[in-house]
Amino acid sequence: MCTLENISPYTDIIKRVLDEKLKFAVFIDYDNIEIGVKSTLRRGFDVHCVLEGIKERGEVVVKVAYGNWSRQTSETRAFTEHGIQMVQRDTTPRGDKNGADINLALDALEMAFTRDHINAFAIISGDSDFMALVNKLKQFNKRVYIVGGKAFTSTILQRNCHEFISYESLLDQGSSRSRRSGSSTQRPRRRRSLPLSKAIPLIDRALNALEIRGVQPQLGLLKSTMLQLDSAFTENDYGTSSFSSFIEKLVAKDILGLTTVDGHLVIDRKSQTEELEEETAMGPEDALPVLQKVLKANINLLEMGIPEREIHALVKAADTNFNETEYGFSEFAELLNLAQDKGLVRAEAGMDHHLRFYQGDELLSVPESEGQDLSSDPQPPSSSTEVSG
Repeated sequence: MCTLENISPYTDIIKRVLDEKLKFAVFIDYDNIEIGVKSTLRRGFDVHCVLEGIKERGEVVVKVAYGNWSRQTSETRAFTEHGIQMVQRDTTPRGDKNGADINLALDALEMAFTRDHINAFAIISGDSDFMALVNKLKQFNKRVYIVGGKAFTSTILQRNCHEFISYESLLDQGSSRSRRSGSSTQRPRRRRSLPLSKAIPLIDRALNALEIRGVQPQLGLLKSTMLQLDSAFTENDYGTSSFSSFIEKLVAKDILGLTTVDGHLVIDRKSQTEELEEETAMGPEDALPVLQKVLKANINLLEMGIPEREIHALVKAADTNFNETEYGFSEFAELLNLAQDKGLVRAEAGMDHHLRFYQGDELLSVPESEGQDLSSDPQPPSSSTEVSG
């Protein structure tokens, strides 16, 4: 049997970079990403691991960050060391909540118009307000990457960019690099791995798409096709640090086969995939009616604001068999993030940077029996990182 032991974990990424010659402009909504990381991961924002993750996909030629730097003395030092241009965001008496968003969007569009050699944009933020910018950049034939945490980045952003790069996966990769080099670093919070069966429908769709096009499903091509179908896919959700390791797991379980054709590794479909697909009937949106019912029953608590752990406890009390991984979530916070995009809850961060959840505009207006209507993507009422103020 063919193995992937001698293949670089970044083979597919390197191939794509060489083919497309991506030149990145990186735009960082610092206030947004900083509070998102602190509120969900209980740690500071690490710009180094973000830039390293982007460099694995192409050349970074522009780096700009927006924030109130007068309050971030230690961070400005790190940003300066990485050659990042820092644009000052001065807050007004009314708060200037969207000041950085507007400035970032205008600068990104200007660069798209005037810098033809820049063909990829990385937006470091979880704010759904950037959806209009993402769509406009795609219309101008630019590749758009979103970097943010899975638990606080708008699911609408995750689904509609070319590739969503989860901040948690970048932390994992950064920790691996540090261990190999012998240096110490703070270890990221461990996330639960999803069962491999959850990836089968996406793999089957990608294999079918390649078959229709008459293209061999080689390793790198399979991943790029999967990302076209679901930009939020990442092999890290399944407990692997690289796509090659992810495929190795599937081959070891006899879910996929691996053969060599003309010197290239080609993925084969196994009959077991049809059986496993039956086990993956539940998707992320199927958890929303369950959550909505619990939230309605505790509407009085929502008026005061409830932290994530208490909502999780309420759901488990209502259904002792509830497990978020069965719906495709690595952690419960990702379900609350989706619920906020659907208007069921609203998140605000306190002075301690911990999120508390309140009743959303749609919580009482959508009947629980109409859970399927929640799966559509309405105009987002807000995003979970719009809590920075």
